[in-house]
Amino acid sequence: MASENYVAYVGTYTNGKSKGIHIYDVNLEEGYLLLRKVVPVNNSSYLCVSRNNKYLYSIADEGVAVYGIEDDGDLLLINAISIEGMRGCHLSTDLTGTYLFVSGYHDGKVSVVHTHGDGHLGSLVDSVFHRGTGALVERSFRPHVTCTRVTPDNKYICAVDEALDQIVIYRLNPVSSRLQQVDILRMGGQTGPKSIHFSKDGRFAFVLCQITSKIRVYSYHLNSAGFPLFELLNEYSTLSNSRDPHDAASSMRLSYDGRYIFASTAGDDSVACFSINAETGELSKEFALPTAGDYPKDLALFPDQKHMAVVNNATGSITTFAINYENKYITMKGKPKLIDSPNCILFHKIAKAPDEIRDVPEDEALDACVDFIDAVLGRPKS
Repeated sequence: MASENYVAYVGTYTNGKSKGIHIYDVNLEEGYLLLRKVVPVNNSSYLCVSRNNKYLYSIADEGVAVYGIEDDGDLLLINAISIEGMRGCHLSTDLTGTYLFVSGYHDGKVSVVHTHGDGHLGSLVDSVFHRGTGALVERSFRPHVTCTRVTPDNKYICAVDEALDQIVIYRLNPVSSRLQQVDILRMGGQTGPKSIHFSKDGRFAFVLCQITSKIRVYSYHLNSAGFPLFELLNEYSTLSNSRDPHDAASSMRLSYDGRYIFASTAGDDSVACFSINAETGELSKEFALPTAGDYPKDLALFPDQKHMAVVNNATGSITTFAINYENKYITMKGKPKLIDSPNCILFHKIAKAPDEIRDVPEDEALDACVDFIDAVLGRPKS
């Protein structure tokens, strides 16, 4: 794996210094990220890669943008479309890559976008608004869809609504491409479900609950009529210490081999690692340790699974760590990478290394990004 090449894409909010998607070259053996450039897009708050690994989708103020991924990991804009509503917060695709799902935190909407084989985004084929209020009215006075993900059988779509404390389950009509609600998984008041992931074999669902800072584990299967069934098995705290009202679980990722779950928690400013019992779905906490930054908004494992990167939104930094699974601790690798308002991170394998690898200073990368925008718009350099 050491001879393989990877990049890390980091999406940011752009109401401050940042201008869009940061591209980092990855030193896999040492667990370092080296900034290459910044690609302009307004408020790239979430990213995901297409199922065929050729395209990168990004949230944008305008809706959704899609980029072709070059052999060296550079990005080439293909097109952008409107989702006819407020900016989304999460992206995912179905297992065939035919549909892109956009989760709407601000307007409580699930949007379905048709994708095309040549990479460009097609029409907005359906939108469904959630309705109602949650148990905690001061923060849940309207729906907040925070994650939309297909079930492992690709038959249903789970729309996680943090405000309504529930997961709405839809089926996508293959003829009309319209969403049809089939069930609701109710989580109970003031749980604040944030995201859902499924085990590698598809038998278990893991739901991160923001308000309680817990991971809930459900068994998942289809009944004899083909409808989805979720059964709660247990729940586990993501915290490193005693509960504080300001703690809020913020992100969750499964390891590539499906053996571990990692979860970050804001307030506690920690990252927890759980081993997964493949037979029962039971979790065992291996550690919960500081991220060396405030508000760890997202995290991702390096492809070797020996290192981890955490984006700290409030601090404006990315911290990387070596993971010692045997002794149950993490060790920080180098100084934090400074980046304004980072929101998400993902790693991606590329066909070849760039012609030059150097760690570009943040201000230099941002200045180059501004120059590029000026050139595209025909504006004189300031």
